[in-house]
Amino acid sequence: MPTAPLHDGTRVAYQIHGSGPTVLLPVDPVPKEGAAAGELRRWGMDPALGRALAEGLGDAFQVVAFDYEGHRMRHPAAALTPTHLAADLLAVADAAGAGRFAYYGYSWLALAGLQLALRTDRLTALAMGGFPPLGGPYAQMLRVTAAAHTMALRPRTPAAGPERDTPSGGGEEYDWSGVQIAADGAQTGQFLGLYQALEGFDEAAAQCLVDCPRLCFAGSADVIPYGPEWGGVTVDMAGPLTRERARLEAAGWQVRVLDGLDHTGAMQPGAVLPVLRPWLAAAHAD
Repeated sequence: MPTAPLHDGTRVAYQIHGSGPTVLLPVDPVPKEGAAAGELRRWGMDPALGRALAEGLGDAFQVVAFDYEGHRMRHPAAALTPTHLAADLLAVADAAGAGRFAYYGYSWLALAGLQLALRTDRLTALAMGGFPPLGGPYAQMLRVTAAAHTMALRPRTPAAGPERDTPSGGGEEYDWSGVQIAADGAQTGQFLGLYQALEGFDEAAAQCLVDCPRLCFAGSADVIPYGPEWGGVTVDMAGPLTRERARLEAAGWQVRVLDGLDHTGAMQPGAVLPVLRPWLAAAHAD
């Protein structure tokens, strides 16, 4: 696969699917197999999520798909700042020959898309899934990520419960106070640095700085409570879309709340494509 150079000197592989207006898609285009696929299914995830999204858009768009999260887990950044995030995403677009492009990201990669939009005029459309453009849980995610980092720095003991790389919330009702972090300190530290850099981020002021077509969505059940060991916070991605809907629509966002879906459910291809594909088509037709 071709690769793009990132801000820290590492290179991330990408694939191009289809033809048409370019869509930058930070998802793994290579389906997981074997035990890794089984673990993803156990958490309600499609092992071929990235491939399904790329192929689901590829007959109408040129999709540039790349596993940015996986790359950062394999190659943690010394400082994963919002500026570095935007630079990395632009580097992939440059390597793929995309002068202008749409962007879709989910969860923290949706947050990355908003930071990208504030730093470039090359976006034709911005879609954020699983992270609200207004009322985002930045303070809560900082506390959860700080807790994850503290756990990652502890001496390892045999796991008493399930392990996960990051506490993103899943389709099963696990007691998060019993989860052991599989990530190491460098991996969690980069995300802690990201949320520290976003302390004080003025979401309201940012709204008037993004002028491309915008979509945001989340599952109506995307609310994750964390126990005391995780900071005792609740990360609510759905509530802000409901509470801030009028302000978001006035600022130019299309808002969708997907009934009954949690954080994991709302990122699966069967939930995303019926929302994202027609919206992208209309945005580019306009």
